[in-house]
Amino acid sequence: MIRHYDELTKLDMQHKGGKGHILAAELLNGEDFAGKGRVFNHCVLKPGCSVGRHRHVGDFEVYHVLSGTGLYFDNGELKPVTAGDVMICKDGEEHMLENDGTEDLEFIALILYA
Repeated sequence: MIRHYDELTKLDMQHKGGKGHILAAELLNGEDFAGKGRVFNHCVLKPGCSVGRHRHVGDFEVYHVLSGTGLYFDNGELKPVTAGDVMICKDGEEHMLENDGTEDLEFIALILYA
């Protein structure tokens, strides 16, 4: 199966109480996960935008930064992130991601059930 990028479902939303909005393309949809997860998205945060602070319960999330820079809230600590970094928020933990740079922050988001 091949899904061409222009055929993917695109979302433009305010996310988890964050600043501004996030642009996301759904690489997989619900049925593709066969009950194992719920999100596999290519995401873009414009400068100054963020995914709000939130806790994961019953699942875990992985971000992989493709380009840009940001600040990642990792269980009480703000840490700088850049292209190539992988951030993991385990079941029961909380996180947040903000684009503090001048360019788009592009990343992959994956949520699987714990």
